[in-house]
Amino acid sequence: MKYPIGIQSFETLRKDGYVYVDKTDLVYKLAQGHIYFLARPRRFGKSLLISTLKAYFEGRRDLFEGLKMKELETEWTKYPVISFDFNGIVPSLENGLRSNITATLQATEKRYGVSTLMLNDGTDVTANVSLRFKHLIEELHEKTGQRVVVLIDEYDKPLLDLLDTGSTDDEQQLIANRELLKAFFSIFKSTDDHLRFVMLTGITKFSQVSMFSGFNQPDDISLDNRYDKLLGITEEELHTVFAEGITELAEAIGKSEEETKELLKRRYDGYHFSERMIDVYNPFSILNTFSKLRMNDYWFSSGTPSYLVRLLGNSQEDIMSYTSGEHSLDEFLNYKADSAKPLPMIFQAGYLTVKGYDPEFEMYRLNYPNNEVKQGLMTLLANDYLKPDGQTASWIQKIVRALRDGDLEQLRKLFTGFLAETPYSMRPKKDQKDRERLRVGEQSSGMLYFHYTFYLLMRLISCYTVYTEKQLSEGRADCIIETPKYVYIFEFKLDGTADEALQQINERGYARAYEADARAQYIIGASFSSKTGTIEEWKIEELKLKKVKNVR
Repeated sequence: MKYPIGIQSFETLRKDGYVYVDKTDLVYKLAQGHIYFLARPRRFGKSLLISTLKAYFEGRRDLFEGLKMKELETEWTKYPVISFDFNGIVPSLENGLRSNITATLQATEKRYGVSTLMLNDGTDVTANVSLRFKHLIEELHEKTGQRVVVLIDEYDKPLLDLLDTGSTDDEQQLIANRELLKAFFSIFKSTDDHLRFVMLTGITKFSQVSMFSGFNQPDDISLDNRYDKLLGITEEELHTVFAEGITELAEAIGKSEEETKELLKRRYDGYHFSERMIDVYNPFSILNTFSKLRMNDYWFSSGTPSYLVRLLGNSQEDIMSYTSGEHSLDEFLNYKADSAKPLPMIFQAGYLTVKGYDPEFEMYRLNYPNNEVKQGLMTLLANDYLKPDGQTASWIQKIVRALRDGDLEQLRKLFTGFLAETPYSMRPKKDQKDRERLRVGEQSSGMLYFHYTFYLLMRLISCYTVYTEKQLSEGRADCIIETPKYVYIFEFKLDGTADEALQQINERGYARAYEADARAQYIIGASFSSKTGTIEEWKIEELKLKKVKNVR
């Protein structure tokens, strides 16, 4: 099978024989509407969707041979199409956005033989772009006799990379880009009679931003039951379209096909784009896995979400708090530019997804989609907040050795010493009052602080499998670390006792999943002191020997 990694052209994909998951029935349904907006994480196929829509509206019947679309469409009307792609823009360049728009308008004018609107010298450059766009839409309608299709890929790219950088130049360019887009989008309202279809894609839906004030509100299908399977790969599609790939991967990694499916599910599945909770796999990671016959964190390592790190760094909120409790739709669907809450950005960028829905109260539960995202994001945050130096690197090496060798006394000493020396360095954005509040031990926030500190430290240990708040049949284990020889199960208590922590592990059966595992297994109960800011008590039980070690 030929896997279309990095291919965003529908024509190239179809003509060159790459594997294609046929979603053209959904494309056909979508094309019957008027103005849409779709938010999806990066590398989820938005650009390919735009290319597919372009081919459909241009009447490229030959590209749809053998697909569901061929059975649905009978007329194949050819519409004039204006397709904008903001992916390649360097937002910080003074004329980057304007040049991109101008180049697209010029190329479209040439392709359809439409004259360029001439304006008097001295006209504002923003008005130039807008009026030229308006003129082109009207002329295309008149020249072809068909209303115009406008497609805009990654509409938010000129804004995202400039958010919250702390640079005055970036802030000024952000304002300039926003004003240019405001004028640009306002044309849709005045040309509505000339428009057949409009589609905007992006990562984030900006709300309460003035650039949309003159824009007819599009139908937001980002969390729409009708289109939750439009992008990404469902489990049914994985098991049918990629059956050959699963067989080849299973042979390469020495697992059965059922075991391989389970590994793929844990690592790449788990996205939900509506309250129907239909599982969607990350397509970029799936394609790379089958192409290279190796599982890796392909999606996360393909790009660093720098704007998210900046937003989290300047926010007073902890990402862990987003995975507990419930949220209304407005809390995570619309990003408000004047808000210090980064939750909508984190959700829409694909680092959190819907994991539960209460229809009675219309409330949603959020969590990490899968292991790839959770481990990758926590590692990123750990490196950003803890800013490991040479001393930290040496500490990590010692931790790895202790875990490798099953030296739990050394492990306790290392954690206790690190927390005692730098207990608050990973949250420099909190003011002194906030630090003192944690120091004196507000229970809920204090527990969150200790958990968060421990989790970020664990994420720096990338050579072993680390699960934080792992969901099990009877609860969530605080932390589980797997090495080739050992399994360590941790439970933490703030100003409690290690016995209470061990009791919780045993009563809720956190170790039950490892009963058939040949590795030695330890459960560790640890209590943190709100006074000293470090580990107060550490108790270990080796499950097979039932031998308890208590250290104070």
